[in-house]
Amino acid sequence: MKQFIKLALVLFLFSTSIFAQEIDYSTAIPFDPSVKTGKLKNGLTYYIKKNAKPENKVSLRLVVNAGSILEDDDQQGLAHFMEHMNFNGTKRFPKNKLVDYLQSIGVKFGQHLNAYTSFDETVYFLPIPSDSPEKLENGFNIIEDWAFNADLTPEEINKERGVVLEEYRIGLGADKRMMARYLPKMMYKSHYAERLPIGQKEILKNFKYDQLVHFYQDWYRPDLMSVIVVGDIDVAAIEKKIIAHFGSYKNPKNEKSRITFEVPNHKETFVAIESDKEAPRTQIQLMYKDYDLPKPTITVGDYRKDLVEGLFTTMINNRLNELTNSPTPPFLFGYSYHGGTYARTKEAYQSFAMVQEDKQISALKVLVAENERAKKFGFTQGELDRAESDYLSRYENAFKDKDKTESDNFVQEYQSNFLEKSTVSGIDWEYATVKQLLPKIELQEVNDFIKGYVKDDNRVVIITAPEKEGLKKVTEEEVLEALKVNSDEVAAYKDTELAKGLLRSEVKPGTILKKATDAKIGTTTLFLSNGAKVTYKKTDFKNDEIVMEAISFGGTNLYSNDEIKKTQFANSALTEAGFSGLKLNDINKFMAGKITSVNPYIGNFTEGLSGNSTPKDLEYLFQTVYAYFTDLNLDVSAFEGFKQKVSAYYNNLSSQPGFYFQQELQTYLNKENPRFNGLIPTEKTWSETDYELAYNKYKERFANAGDFEFYFVGNVDEKVIEDFSMKYLASLPSTGKKEKAVDLGYRMLKGDLKKVVNKGTDPKSTVSILYYGDAEYSTKEALAIKALGEVLTIKLIEELRENESGVYGVGARGSMIKVPYGSYNFSISFPCGPENTEKLTASALKELQKIIDNGPEAKDVTKFKETELLEYKKNSKENKFWLDNFTKSYTDSTSPDEVLQTEEKINAITAKDIQDVAKKYLSKDKVIGILMPEEVK
Repeated sequence: MKQFIKLALVLFLFSTSIFAQEIDYSTAIPFDPSVKTGKLKNGLTYYIKKNAKPENKVSLRLVVNAGSILEDDDQQGLAHFMEHMNFNGTKRFPKNKLVDYLQSIGVKFGQHLNAYTSFDETVYFLPIPSDSPEKLENGFNIIEDWAFNADLTPEEINKERGVVLEEYRIGLGADKRMMARYLPKMMYKSHYAERLPIGQKEILKNFKYDQLVHFYQDWYRPDLMSVIVVGDIDVAAIEKKIIAHFGSYKNPKNEKSRITFEVPNHKETFVAIESDKEAPRTQIQLMYKDYDLPKPTITVGDYRKDLVEGLFTTMINNRLNELTNSPTPPFLFGYSYHGGTYARTKEAYQSFAMVQEDKQISALKVLVAENERAKKFGFTQGELDRAESDYLSRYENAFKDKDKTESDNFVQEYQSNFLEKSTVSGIDWEYATVKQLLPKIELQEVNDFIKGYVKDDNRVVIITAPEKEGLKKVTEEEVLEALKVNSDEVAAYKDTELAKGLLRSEVKPGTILKKATDAKIGTTTLFLSNGAKVTYKKTDFKNDEIVMEAISFGGTNLYSNDEIKKTQFANSALTEAGFSGLKLNDINKFMAGKITSVNPYIGNFTEGLSGNSTPKDLEYLFQTVYAYFTDLNLDVSAFEGFKQKVSAYYNNLSSQPGFYFQQELQTYLNKENPRFNGLIPTEKTWSETDYELAYNKYKERFANAGDFEFYFVGNVDEKVIEDFSMKYLASLPSTGKKEKAVDLGYRMLKGDLKKVVNKGTDPKSTVSILYYGDAEYSTKEALAIKALGEVLTIKLIEELRENESGVYGVGARGSMIKVPYGSYNFSISFPCGPENTEKLTASALKELQKIIDNGPEAKDVTKFKETELLEYKKNSKENKFWLDNFTKSYTDSTSPDEVLQTEEKINAITAKDIQDVAKKYLSKDKVIGILMPEEVK
């Protein structure tokens, strides 16, 4: 009887378990309970979430569901202009007080404080320290003023015209010219084709003030707004603040309807083949537009469909990636996905590729053929298994780090929910649901995905390419013919056998000779039997992250002048060959579902490897490091494939005026350096490149692991890292030699120099003012010259942008380095109109001279300190910060403990320190480089 009861109980539990696994796909996706959301009586929607990373910070975002698509014909560009005006002055912060105040509490204009205007929305970003009630209250004052209290006086509007016109000028060029021609076909008979957010130049120059006021009054209203608050805050208190700041505002009595603009369907296949003399690259975009409007993801069944789509996208892109890694790659890179277009109301299945200029049609045929292959034959079970493994790993990684996620990631999610009704279910629900749904997704479902999207109508092909002598422009007939894929000629994809591991030879472990700890910064150092050192620091910044770098002195400075020229452009190709006898595609397939990455590098005076991993996959990182040291493949065909790919990117880069300017300026300044070989490879440098020499020099650089120091930071397990270090690092070859950083003595030209470069047809210029030279490195001076760059940037923005309305963006940067030789570098740069280059250069130098003569203003020094301290406090809670500190300590031969003095050093910087470095280093020779157009229109 007892046995019967036990059996019955087992059967009951089993049946209950089966029942529990049944999924009701009609169930609505829950809203993340950790997010407080609501709607005020006036229609304003809000989202609030407490999140402690970064600590003592809060991300505020004002989202306005209105963009350039809502502009009247005589308002084109005013949605974006309105964004500018909100930074230019408000009721509580008139004129430039807003930016001035935010800088005083450590918020940088442009880097932290920012906004964007698109076709359908305008969004304002405001990160605020939450360590005082006053700062938080002012943050709400600012976003309230942005929403309803902008200062739209004729005087301020006229001052801002010049700045907006400068931003308009920056956007001029080949891409804009070609877009103006293809957009009417992409967005056929749609309002989107006529409402680029930057607007029309003549309207920006001449619009009447009331046109901007009307746009603000019509569209900046509560029912079209969302306030999002995520950070180290009290949720209930923030909700009260939102009600207090936004609850009293009313919508207009005769409010305009917020129209949704659709993109009409069409039976034709539209082809746009656009070329331009300044186009730097060749690109192909193939769009199959959906017939119906996008549908929001509401139910579990909808979520399942999204998973199927994600798996399909992963698999089709894995195939395209395999093609790019082949000896004869059809394109530099290619990808396909189903998703949004410029219009919120139109989605499309899209395939994209960057290609060689003379392979436009053949590359298009490859994209079409791969879509047809997937449509006709589907995918293999092995491909699906790998895609599911990748998916699960990503969700697992996000779940493990759910309490370490940055606030900005959440803010973006809530913005999408407000604007596009996307889900806010939270990682707990998503991870549990993905684990439950993935095993139930059948291969056939994924195979059927593409069948509803690839069709012969509602289709657009866009090709953009350089226009130059000797390059035949493809025709519309050729494009249409390329779309007619012969299904009989398309064969099924053949999956290869999965590799059994990353190493093909037995590893003979070494030993740990000694272990030392540094209690100040919480590190442990292992001294290995082959001479290598391993230093690790356990942190709790991320639950599922370990970052790593291995570094050794040496680098290409140990190559002869002839060797550097023969290997410079081949070094990047070395990893394309794979390792351990495995091709890159074999490695990628084996690593599916494993989150780990390692990249070797050879710099000027060091070589090393950088990488990252999860704790679970850490052994694969160690194995990859071992393989890159001992068993890098030599594969000439992989190198030739690499050359084809990068040529597609580099061949026409010099046609782009901005890049041409930098290339000409650097060539001029390095004309006495016999090792300088240009910024990009050319036909001549490729012909001189020796791949086998590059491979042999790499082997030479990584032949002595005993000269390397390995650093690991993150959620490390002491026993695991010691075991792996003994097995995979202590076993590496060693010669017992120690190398040093070498200074070859080559320098850029010195003197009071000026270089003018003429390139481009648009009325655009760029000014670069450079100061550089040898200097005895000083930690204090390095910080002072960095501070000089920051305080000068503040002054340049005030003068060149706000007072003269001559630039959209301007900046100064200063730095010092210790190795391979002590030196300083300082630069001032800005784009502007050709007619203003001399005047604005003089203005910039005048602002610098004021600091040289009188020192910076105390308030600007305070701004620098406040920002620097906030950045340090945030960065010191990140694994990468500590890794960078260890490698810098290695190269500078300093103690990594010095980082603990950072706050003290920042607080100790004075206006005199900044003035002293300005006098010492920037009163001497300078180089002024100016890009001017070939002709001014």
